[in-house]
Amino acid sequence: MDQLGTIWSLFQALFLEATPFLVLGIAISTLARRYLPGGEVLQRLPSHPLLGPLTGAALGFALPACECGNVPVARRLLAAGAPMPTGLGFLFAAPVLNPIVIAGTWAAFPDRPWLLLARPLGALLLALALAGLLRFMAEPDLLAASLLAERRLHLPRQQVSLLEAGGGWLGGAPAPPPPLAPAGRERPSWRDTLRHALDELLELGVLLVMGCLIAAALQSLLPRQWLLAVGQAPTLSILALMLLTVIISVCSSVDAFLALGFAAQITPGALLAFLVLGPIVDIKALGLYSAIFRGPALGLVVLCSCVIVLLMGQWLNLIAL
Repeated sequence: MDQLGTIWSLFQALFLEATPFLVLGIAISTLARRYLPGGEVLQRLPSHPLLGPLTGAALGFALPACECGNVPVARRLLAAGAPMPTGLGFLFAAPVLNPIVIAGTWAAFPDRPWLLLARPLGALLLALALAGLLRFMAEPDLLAASLLAERRLHLPRQQVSLLEAGGGWLGGAPAPPPPLAPAGRERPSWRDTLRHALDELLELGVLLVMGCLIAAALQSLLPRQWLLAVGQAPTLSILALMLLTVIISVCSSVDAFLALGFAAQITPGALLAFLVLGPIVDIKALGLYSAIFRGPALGLVVLCSCVIVLLMGQWLNLIAL
């Protein structure tokens, strides 16, 4: 019974921490659906492999939210036909490249000014790498079926034909295309807008609850002291803190203050890995990502994120230890 009580307490903490940001993200997504119904403005965002992700990362400064809040906004960008590099750059960079997270990092570690540069730079490099990698996948292999169908309604017909022709290098034949319908250029009524917002809140809310429950159960079964016990081991400390940040699933807006409690016990590379990987990959966020990505693509995101962050941590330990 004590363990069930612990799981319930952890679940409440995670859910209450993430819900305001999720609601904020859905509110922004709803306003975009209401006032940018055709998505023409979003479709003019850069599609360049480098400029696109940089533009998406810059949009993160306009959304002071964690990884829970940027998922509905990124999904709205992609559904409205925004270029993939820009949408993916926003999805992966915005949880760190926003004013609240940067200010929180500075407030928690005023004695480590290098971290104020290393964390945003690491998050930006990770976002560029993931966006660059995923652009080689065909959209039918990359995007969830419902998102792909809505995106096709907004893209020009000739662009949809090109996407259907590509099979990508991960999956084989592309999925059969759904019937095309004329993209809605008229502003939806408030009734339709609110109904869509409630549907999105219900869909993402269920995924958030599932993610929080799994994260809470794993936290109670794997005490964080075990992972912190590796201390100053250069590689093991990085791996342990990567596993810790995935399991505890704390929001990026407060994770620096959590890391402050054990920063003196671990290597600089492990601290950076904790603060860069967590906003992109944690159990709570993985449930929300399933509303954007297909399973194989999501697995690729997790694997590549872990490898890249491990290399970042190793490099930092080499020059700092």
